[in-house]
Amino acid sequence: MAMLKGLALAFFASCFSCYLISVPSLASSDEFHQCLISEKLPSELVYTQSSSNFTDVLVSSIKNPKFFTNATVRPVCIVTPTDASHVQAAVHCGRKLGVRLRVRSGGHDYEGLSYRSACPYEVFAVVDLAGLRAVHVNQSESTAWVSSGATIGELYYAIAKNNSEMAFPAGECPTIGVGGHFSGGGVGMIMRKHGLSIDKVVDAKLVNANGDLLDRAGMGEDLFWAIRGGGGGSFGIVLSWKVQLVQVPPTVTVFSIGKTMDQGAIDILTKWQDVGPSLPSDLNLKVKVQGQEALFMALYLGTCSSLVSTMGEQLPELNMTSADCRPMTWLESAALSFTDMSSTGTVEDALLSRAPSLSIFTKGKSDYVRSAISKKAWKSIFSWFAMNGSGLIMLEPHGGFMDTVPAAATPYPHRCGVLYIIQYIVFWQGDGGAPATTWLAKFYDFMGHHVSKKPRQAYVNFRDLDIGQNPAVDGNVSTFESGKAWGERYFMGNYHRLASVKAAVDPTDYFRNEQSVPPLLQ
Repeated sequence: MAMLKGLALAFFASCFSCYLISVPSLASSDEFHQCLISEKLPSELVYTQSSSNFTDVLVSSIKNPKFFTNATVRPVCIVTPTDASHVQAAVHCGRKLGVRLRVRSGGHDYEGLSYRSACPYEVFAVVDLAGLRAVHVNQSESTAWVSSGATIGELYYAIAKNNSEMAFPAGECPTIGVGGHFSGGGVGMIMRKHGLSIDKVVDAKLVNANGDLLDRAGMGEDLFWAIRGGGGGSFGIVLSWKVQLVQVPPTVTVFSIGKTMDQGAIDILTKWQDVGPSLPSDLNLKVKVQGQEALFMALYLGTCSSLVSTMGEQLPELNMTSADCRPMTWLESAALSFTDMSSTGTVEDALLSRAPSLSIFTKGKSDYVRSAISKKAWKSIFSWFAMNGSGLIMLEPHGGFMDTVPAAATPYPHRCGVLYIIQYIVFWQGDGGAPATTWLAKFYDFMGHHVSKKPRQAYVNFRDLDIGQNPAVDGNVSTFESGKAWGERYFMGNYHRLASVKAAVDPTDYFRNEQSVPPLLQ
């Protein structure tokens, strides 16, 4: 209860700071629209609140109806660029007239910060990158340029259709936008073999706070470092990314095996904590805990016979046999449901659909585990999943390639020594969210005894405003000290360097949201 009161007070203080922010007048909002037109941005690419299809465009990639209500603070307009010059125009006009920009690629931001503000009086525009979604594969180089508005499903599909034995390490939900996903790191099913998405980014094109279009050489290595894992919405607008592709075998193998408590779920899960991160890097064995069952789900970059042998040696308690094997192409595996590895229709339907989701409300959180949780603790943990409002947790092992990357190599610091990441998710429909959100808050508080500490680490792509928000002071500039509450949990020792880069490239904090990196001003 004390924790919930503290979170409520923190939220109130953060939103109260909005009253201290100088807000552009409605006239300046109209001027912003006119400025865009004067900058040769085609009028059909700009949607104001008075446009007949403004709402349709706004909702086009919203994934959580929690952030589409009458109380949601909406942008004064939406810019839908189809060219880099359109993004530059938006920055020029925004800087000139005091209208901030929020940037949306896929709309999966867990707190909706790419298209809404948590503070009721902020005037802002959204740059929606859905019109910048090209994927160009260079087969001779084994590279691809992918625009930020593409989804990872579209990226996967384009790569595999060019060469079925090439792939890219990224996430497990096909509708995630490339721009936001890469900006935060990019955890996925082949990260134990090939790393995060950011580990394979070799160049990028970005519009900075001055409206300049820069590539890696132009932006410099510090900014290039920062955009690969430092979170979206802080350093500029990344339009496209050049990525190094990876090889996969013509056939991969997947399985999903559920175990109830009566079938030994707790014993197997307790042992999995040490086995999962130490398995051969070709194998990723993640776990979902929901209800009174643990579902073990694997992707193996190899054949069934080899997988059965490995599992028999490493985790015989799972009783995995060849009957559990499902051979398929890597692309087909990427189209499976991330919650249970079931088929969700054709590959095209699964990977290329962009349909918004406005029926299921969600809330998420995250943790990292560096020391295995005891069997006794797991018994207590499972009891939470018999409670009213309970959701699920996904446990994704690190190890393998992840252990070889220094914590400071990219802003994503959760590398060597991490056993696995926990994602907490609750779901509800309509107005029935109180049991789910109450359960999540209490369960997350309980789990604090069993996860990383000082700081309690979190993953920026599973954004969570409960752990802290930016108050704006001193002329709309967020402060380094106030950002520590959440910044050190996402980035640990890399937070300081990120804030130094921010000070160098955006000292006036133009690109700012509730959890953007603040500038470290001297």
